[in-house]
Amino acid sequence: MTATVVAWVLLLAVAAYACGGGVDYGAGFWDLLAGGADRGRRPRWLIDHAMAPVWEVNNVWLIFIVVLMWTGFPVFFQTVFTALWLPLALAAVGMVLRGAGFALRKPTHRLAERRIYGAMFAVSSLLTPFFLGTVIGAVASGRAAPGTTASTDVWAHTTSVMAGLITVAATAFLGAVFLTVDARRFEAHDLVGYFRLRSWIAAAVLLVLGAIGLTVTDPHASHVHHGLTHGAGLALVIAAAVALAVTAWLVAGPAAGWARYSSVAVVALLVAAWGFAQRPYLVPTSLTVQQGAGASATMQWMIIVAVVALVFIGPALVVLYRLDTHGVLQPVPEEDGAE
Repeated sequence: MTATVVAWVLLLAVAAYACGGGVDYGAGFWDLLAGGADRGRRPRWLIDHAMAPVWEVNNVWLIFIVVLMWTGFPVFFQTVFTALWLPLALAAVGMVLRGAGFALRKPTHRLAERRIYGAMFAVSSLLTPFFLGTVIGAVASGRAAPGTTASTDVWAHTTSVMAGLITVAATAFLGAVFLTVDARRFEAHDLVGYFRLRSWIAAAVLLVLGAIGLTVTDPHASHVHHGLTHGAGLALVIAAAVALAVTAWLVAGPAAGWARYSSVAVVALLVAAWGFAQRPYLVPTSLTVQQGAGASATMQWMIIVAVVALVFIGPALVVLYRLDTHGVLQPVPEEDGAE
């Protein structure tokens, strides 16, 4: 029972990182496609100001995920980090380069250096979620089974590539929706329509990729495919599609601020659908939650740690996100916000 509870806590942490970190990765994705220095100046200005107060905070969820895996499910941790060390290493390098690029491009005055740091940030914002998505696909496919040696066959296949593409599309969707709302908040009226259009494009791409992912999957992913097309998994997928349509409608109206919540619901529901489809396995169909769990005393302590984190860290993060979305943390100079 305790192992099941910790497994659900792990899934919640993954959903939190997918939503919080996904917004930042998505902003970087649109930074990559913003165009040259002149054409992309305004979108990149908004991206910088929207991300600056909270972009580092989302790594808290990633650390929590690693700790839960390492301590609560050591066999699962060993399996994933042994069989999938390459995409994980590429994602980690991308996180480092992304953070360095974002931190260094603003205070740098030389145009050539700004372009280098900007490229590091933007390209890493695309590659990092892609490789993280391929890891999810490899786990869902069952190819990353205990004892599997590292090779490209484990993660470079249909299910993993589709999972990587869906992850990128989801982050692009989140980023565009949040930037649409931020454009209104910063009174950057010329950017409202700019990012609203990109929200609709990303939503359409996510819907198409999701449909393809449900029909074109690796034979090894039959367990998860069945879970996503039946029962609770299918209900959650349908709910995510409804939330996607609601978000597309909200960003066009006066209540666009609510689109942030519905867009987060889309990604959270997709992660939940994956979790329900994969149960009772950590790695279908070779490692169940109970088989991969650590000692019972350890699992009990993990539940205590999760409760402490929920009580002390959760409210602090909620307040931080709320202050940021209400423009309290970083006032925008009038000259920067001018159209």
